[in-house]
Amino acid sequence: MSSQGTADPAEYLGTAVVDLPQWKTIASSVFAALLAILFFVSGCWKLTDPFQWSQAMEQFRVPADLSLPFAIAVGVAEAFGAVLIVIPQLRRWGGILISLLLIAFMLYIGANYSALVGKDCSCFPLVKRAVGPGFFIGDGVMLAMALAAAAWSRRPAGFRTASVILGAVLVFAGVSYGSNVTRQSGLKAPDAITVDGKNYSLQQGNIFVFFYDPECMHCDAAARRMSKLDWKDTKVVALPTRQPQFAASFLHDTGLQAGTSNDL
Repeated sequence: MSSQGTADPAEYLGTAVVDLPQWKTIASSVFAALLAILFFVSGCWKLTDPFQWSQAMEQFRVPADLSLPFAIAVGVAEAFGAVLIVIPQLRRWGGILISLLLIAFMLYIGANYSALVGKDCSCFPLVKRAVGPGFFIGDGVMLAMALAAAAWSRRPAGFRTASVILGAVLVFAGVSYGSNVTRQSGLKAPDAITVDGKNYSLQQGNIFVFFYDPECMHCDAAARRMSKLDWKDTKVVALPTRQPQFAASFLHDTGLQAGTSNDL
């Protein structure tokens, strides 16, 4: 019998020299499939609605001028990693990319934990969660799955294929962004207004604008209830819709800590 007939088929398939136990191969495929679903849906969600996600990024303390490109970049990275990890010959690269994303998320949330605790961080549709201990547990489980999927996979091959996939994801991101730009409508809030006699930017940080009538009892009741809330890093700007001369006494009587603007 010729030597060609007894050759190891693994050599032709480009698999690793050392065979993995079957349970590791199965586990790697299962983990890869689950992570691919989660991150592909999450990435495409960001890319199909980048403006909404840029606002969410601002709430997570990303600078306003960087929030939109950051949201698109995260969406591209998530979708790209999801496609890589589901392809056996590219799984290791996908697992490494998703692992890096999860580590970066956890480090960022950990560094800003006191300011972000309790905020909604539902990056995945139908999965509702808030920043807290459970966030790190969930991401830790996904990180373990991504590392296992990468470790229990064949040696990566197909750089050209990965480049084509990345190009396709970038094209999708560009088309989606252009489509969202054409659908933008409505009035844009001014970049800045005058609050307590000073120029005040509306482009940075969390700002709650409260329109009220100083002689309205419903507005009075609402302001008194809001005065008891913990606003954390959110600033309140109050705009009287009429009788602006009563603005100071209204805020004093209700106890609402807010700046006053007459730029109705």
